Amino acid sequence: MLLSCVCAQQGPSVGSRFVPPTGAARVPAPAGSFAHYLRNLPLLQTHAPVLLYDGTLKHRQDAHAAVIDLTVGKRDLQQCADAVMRLRAEHLFTTDQQDEIAFDFTNGFRAEWKRWRRGERIRVSGNRCSWVSGAKADSSHAELLRFLDRVFNYAGTLSLGRELKHASDAPIAPGDVFIQGGSPGHAMIVVDAARAQDGRTFFLLAQSYMPAQQIHIVRCPTERYGAWYTIDGDRLVTPEWSFDWSDRKRWP
Repeated sequence: MLLSCVCAQQGPSVGSRFVPPTGAARVPAPAGSFAHYLRNLPLLQTHAPVLLYDGTLKHRQDAHAAVIDLTVGKRDLQQCADAVMRLRAEHLFTTDQQDEIAFDFTNGFRAEWKRWRRGERIRVSGNRCSWVSGAKADSSHAELLRFLDRVFNYAGTLSLGRELKHASDAPIAPGDVFIQGGSPGHAMIVVDAARAQDGRTFFLLAQSYMPAQQIHIVRCPTERYGAWYTIDGDRLVTPEWSFDWSDRKRWP
């Protein structure tokens, strides 16, 4: 079966702007699921540039197909793995699963939003971390972002890669993460997926990068199916990073 593509429209969300290749249908995304959240991420206007945390233009403006309408913060913190954690946290926050918001630091310390919002804070001394009391309880979204800034300081691709489980033997699904831990390493998240009757899967990828920058839908270099990627070749090749297909993981 031949597949063609209607690349992108003018829609305000991932799901409305990016039409799957002709002959493919989006995978199910039940209301309240991470897949549903990612598919409905809001986008900035068509042709919006990617901005760095300081408001300046990213050096490369040829690597993105759309920019997600989420804050990036004022510090050089929300980079690649941080963007993946940010999306995970935002989904859990908006679906009343706040007790599930927790991430490991590189040293193995577990940073839990449920403790932070009660007023506890994380003290870091060398490579040791501990919880201390004394702050005011605060469950607001603004406080969540302050908690995530603390996480972004001490977590990264190495710690996130250890938290996720291997998924390369399962069909690609929204929420999957291609990740290589290291300094530098990189992480990108699948924000939507569609399947054709012949079994092929198509997917959209999002990333932040270094320096910290707005999260964006990544352009597919071949552009055969617009921004949609499919399993083709020995590696997943994106404009700024390449992965082995075995680098795909997902949340337990």
